[in-house]
Amino acid sequence: MKNILLAVVGLSPQVITETLYALHQSGREVNAIHVITTRQGKEKINAHLLSPRDGRYYQYLREYGIDRRSIDFGFDNVHTVKDHHGIEIDDITGEEENEWLLRCCLEWAFRLTRDPSNAVFFSVAGGRKTMSACLMVAAQFYGRPQDRVFHVLLTPEFESNRDFYYPPKTSVPVELRDRNGQVFIKESKYATVNLVPLPFVSVRDQLSDDMLRRPKDPATLLLSLVREEPHLLTVDLTASRLVYKKRELDMMPARLALYAWFALHKKECKKEISTCRGCSDCFQSVYDVLSGHERIAELYRNLSRNRDFYAMRDKGILNLGKEDFNTYRSKIQRDIEQGFGLEARREIAISSVGARPNKRYGIKIDREKIKVVL
Repeated sequence: MKNILLAVVGLSPQVITETLYALHQSGREVNAIHVITTRQGKEKINAHLLSPRDGRYYQYLREYGIDRRSIDFGFDNVHTVKDHHGIEIDDITGEEENEWLLRCCLEWAFRLTRDPSNAVFFSVAGGRKTMSACLMVAAQFYGRPQDRVFHVLLTPEFESNRDFYYPPKTSVPVELRDRNGQVFIKESKYATVNLVPLPFVSVRDQLSDDMLRRPKDPATLLLSLVREEPHLLTVDLTASRLVYKKRELDMMPARLALYAWFALHKKECKKEISTCRGCSDCFQSVYDVLSGHERIAELYRNLSRNRDFYAMRDKGILNLGKEDFNTYRSKIQRDIEQGFGLEARREIAISSVGARPNKRYGIKIDREKIKVVL
């Protein structure tokens, strides 16, 4: 599995090499690095880390014997936060800049988590606190079971040294300052870089398929998580009606009998799944429907108790043919659309999947949301 480091960085580019060092020391391979930062942060990364001659990133790779080709990291992997005109911003100083930052974090978290064959390591160690918070929010929206959120803690006195990028293999004296600003020397071997995994709760599984087709703004993502009370579909044969979203629809007995046959068939499906979304195993071909004409006829007789069954036996629902089925289905679609609206038609009408001659028919709504009153 390919491991990708996604980090937020402010004006301290050394957080990247410190995080990379900590990941390597914990036995975690890194195959690519992507960084979210400001214009000033990008300039510091390019100058201090990615300079071809003396960049500290390349220095780290050489010192620890890591092939630079094994990690995808370069100028194109540094992504700056931009305003609504596409101009790189210098800093995160207000609400508007923070909104642009959050959008950038969500976009890159979305992009990098689309591939199921990789794992994303979200590093929240760099930048302003708001940068860490925004990346954590992005991880909570799009993170998967294989993804992780990490913070990196460095020995406090070494944090104040802007020239300290990682503990070198061979200890060297480092000039540090105490709390009073006094200079003192300490060997680099005393510097520790601790990788701290942070727990996070992902809501990715609660996002709809539409929310995962392309990046969405934070408000849309949050609103999509507000769930209404699930709507049940009641097929009431005792009252010759459908009930959905607290609305009632009277339906002609022949149409209701055919619809009830599909509802019962869905209810009787034995496949062990938590949701019917994307599943059409219970859908039936037109020939399956025609072969079920006896049960459909029985449902119709129960709905037509006060009518002369023998006087009706030559009519369509009792001798169901292919053309009859298509006609009834079309009328059922129209009834549902007029009674419950176009959105309901997509959910509870008799839909089709596949193409001729393999077209099959069924109801999309989850079987647990269907109630049939006989």
